[in-house]
Amino acid sequence: MDRRLHPVTLQQAAEDSPTLARLAELARESGARLRAIESLLPAGLRSAVKPGPIEGTAWCLLVEGNAAAAKLRQVLPALQAQLCDLGWQVTAIRIRVQAAGR
Repeated sequence: MDRRLHPVTLQQAAEDSPTLARLAELARESGARLRAIESLLPAGLRSAVKPGPIEGTAWCLLVEGNAAAAKLRQVLPALQAQLCDLGWQVTAIRIRVQAAGR
């Protein structure tokens, strides 16, 4: 089938490509990890934290602003312990500050 003439959905493309399928799986897992630790985040911080990339046993959280990042750093040990208790092998959680509006 010539894809130039027949557009496919992102889901179809991911199913046809092992690389895209793996990326989609990692994105789902990252979201699941965030949901698993959400209750440990201070209420005012929850909307500022987004799931980021998983690289081996390291996970990245995307945070809006330096103040939110500083607060998040205070609870990292509890977040990592929660994830390990739930069966994820997380040896490090990195924080990446996102510019406003990104």
